[in-house]
Amino acid sequence: MKIVIAPDSFKESLSALAVAAEIAAGFRAIFPDAEYCLLPMADGGEGTVQALIDASAGRRIALTVAGPLGKPVQAFYGLMGDGQCAVIEMAAASGLELVPPGERDVLRASTYGTGQLIRAALDGGARRFILGVGGSATNDGGAGMLQALGVRLLDGAGQPLAPGGAGLAALQRFDLTGLDPRLAECQFEIACDVDNPLLGPHGASAIFGPQKGATPQQVQQLDACLSHYASVIEHQLGQQIAAVPGAGAGGGIAAAMLVFLRGRLRPGVEIVAEAVGLEAAIASADLVLTGEGRIDAQTVHGKTPIGVARIAQGHGKPVIAIGGCLGAQVEAVFEHGIAATFGAVQRPCTVAQALDEAAVNLRLAARNVAAVLKMGAAL
Repeated sequence: MKIVIAPDSFKESLSALAVAAEIAAGFRAIFPDAEYCLLPMADGGEGTVQALIDASAGRRIALTVAGPLGKPVQAFYGLMGDGQCAVIEMAAASGLELVPPGERDVLRASTYGTGQLIRAALDGGARRFILGVGGSATNDGGAGMLQALGVRLLDGAGQPLAPGGAGLAALQRFDLTGLDPRLAECQFEIACDVDNPLLGPHGASAIFGPQKGATPQQVQQLDACLSHYASVIEHQLGQQIAAVPGAGAGGGIAAAMLVFLRGRLRPGVEIVAEAVGLEAAIASADLVLTGEGRIDAQTVHGKTPIGVARIAQGHGKPVIAIGGCLGAQVEAVFEHGIAATFGAVQRPCTVAQALDEAAVNLRLAARNVAAVLKMGAAL
């Protein structure tokens, strides 16, 4: 029997690889002779770098870059085992959690540090990039990233713009002469599970701005600045970006990547699945196991277990999901190819206790699932 184990991480407790290892250990207690294929997964958010370097025998590279408000921060990117593909989590350099709540300023927050990660990966030999755009503190349309890569954003006097989304109000033109020429050799995939456009009531500023501390007045200001930004792009470069689905992701950094880096938007779990060879593994499997920290109604919206289940459905393979816990309307996942769900928490406890006991609980839950399967086969 071949069992593919392809879970996401359990946030704040176990990496995706550790989750897969604990599930495998639980199953081995009942099925010691089974063949186990561990493929740590992610959906483009936190944990994507770790999942992909674990799956490809790659490495994590740490460096200091400019944080959202310009202060130096310790960030990282992943270089997959082939040495050609860099995996970047935008939040590592431009993330909301890098700025204390009392200091957050979405008008000035810049993606410059994310651009520095891309440039460092270029220096390291990467020519393919996977960029996860969740968790950002920014709403600058990717302007800071472009500046770090050599694009000059200039005002009417030919001077560089101030950092942040508010600075885009003064934009008059782009000077592309300094754009890193190595980027022309590169392929960029944007791990994006939202379809928000750049502008308007469903755009970057209106939907994601308040999460980053923007007041209603600042939301209007930022939307107007991004509208002007889109107008300059259309006038100078001939590309209409304002209404493109997904362009608003990451505070609009997706828009910059689409226009200037010829990026491609794809669901994060699809990108990761392709990178780790998930479909080929599932095609020859008898059973697929997946999971994430909390399985609930939100799981069906682009999360790892559903992405895994959709591939398994295409090959007629059964899927069981084990979560750290099960939440409201978890039954929604049954309509998407998951046959059964199980929670790992064994007793009433605090969140801190659940996180501390995650490995033990997960292994026991997996062992119990395996025992039920063996019992059912014997009936």
